[in-house]
Amino acid sequence: MVLASLGVAAAVIGVLVVLSAFFSSSETAIFTLSEEWLAESASSTDRRLVTLRELRSDPHRLLVTILVGNNVVNVAIASLTTLLATEYLPAGIAVSVATVVASAIVLIFGEIVPKSYGLGHATTWSLRIAGPLSVVERLLYPLVVVFDAITRALNEFVGGEDIEQARVEE
Repeated sequence: MVLASLGVAAAVIGVLVVLSAFFSSSETAIFTLSEEWLAESASSTDRRLVTLRELRSDPHRLLVTILVGNNVVNVAIASLTTLLATEYLPAGIAVSVATVVASAIVLIFGEIVPKSYGLGHATTWSLRIAGPLSVVERLLYPLVVVFDAITRALNEFVGGEDIEQARVEE
């Protein structure tokens, strides 16, 4: 029974890591695209490109969508890893081991490698993930609206740069 639950937990963690990689690589790929390339492809009717342009039309909302998705997934990885570790180790040690293991997994497979991939394949990857990311944006819409409003208000309060304005000034 324990082996079955270990297998299920490992499979769920694997799926979560793939989702983390999706969000991390998407962020890097989409925000790496040059404005020139987007302008040159503006007349294209390729559905993927149309979706990509829609996503990029509100970069702050897009960033919030990606960050909400990525953080929910990464916290789930850490929580599940901790839950799993507490099945086999004393609580204090389990938390330490889970922190190290989850951090290493997320950093290597959910952040660094995917971001490198997104950077190296920005155009093709952006086109490939535009549709799925658009679906995620709709699914997370209530959370995105809340976090979008909060972060815009906080940015204004602390004098932070609005992402749309920062991109215009580049």
